[in-house]
Amino acid sequence: MLVYGKNVLKELDKKKIKKIYVSSKEITTYLQENNLKYTLVPKTRLDKMVKGNHQGIVVDIYDYEYGKLEDITSDFVLILDHLEDPHNFGAIIRTCECAGIKNIIIPKDRAILVNDTVVHTSAGAISYVKIILVSNLVNAITYLKGQGYFIYAASMEGEDYRLISYSDKKALVIGNEGKGISKIVKDNSDVIIKIPMEGKINSLNASVSAGILIYGMIK
Repeated sequence: MLVYGKNVLKELDKKKIKKIYVSSKEITTYLQENNLKYTLVPKTRLDKMVKGNHQGIVVDIYDYEYGKLEDITSDFVLILDHLEDPHNFGAIIRTCECAGIKNIIIPKDRAILVNDTVVHTSAGAISYVKIILVSNLVNAITYLKGQGYFIYAASMEGEDYRLISYSDKKALVIGNEGKGISKIVKDNSDVIIKIPMEGKINSLNASVSAGILIYGMIK
C-alpha cells in the first residue's frame, strides 16, 4: 500500500515500511536521523504514484493488519455500520486516538476499508488505533454484550445524548453517511441516542457526529 505525507511517515511503525520515495533533500534529514533508507526521485514520479498532496514523500508499506474481537483492549469501542467515505473514516480514527479509544469495529463487506486516503486523513493516528474487521456486525455486538459492554446507537429518533447515564463499558455505533444505522443493528443495540438539531439541516457529517458523541460519552 502506498501512503504519503510527513505526519504519516513520522507516526508509521518503521517495521511496516518497505520503501520510501522522496523528492526533496529537505526531508532526507529526518530519514537519515532515523536510519531510514530512501530513494530520491523527481516530484513528477510521486505525482503519478498517488493522487493526494504527498508533501514530497511517498511510503510503500505492508498491507494493514486488521485485529480480531479478542484483541479489544479498551472499555470504549466504536462500531462503524458500513461507513463509505475514507475521509470520514480517517477523521474518526484521529478523533478516537485523541479520545483514548483504542479499537474500531468495521464490517468486511460494503464498507470502506483501510486504504491510503484513510491512513493520510488519520494523520498518523491509524498507528495507535486497532481496526477490528468482522464478517457480521450483529455477531460482534453480541460478543461485546457478552463481555459486559452496553451498546449505544446514534440515530435521529433516539434520546438526547446529553441526558444519558453511560455504562463504564460501552460501544457507540455510527451509521452509514446516507442510510444511517441498519435496522438489524439498531434492533440489537441497548439504547438509541441522538444529537439534538436546532437548525434547518437535520443531519451532521458522520465524523462530526462521532466526535460530538464520543466526547459526550466520556466520563
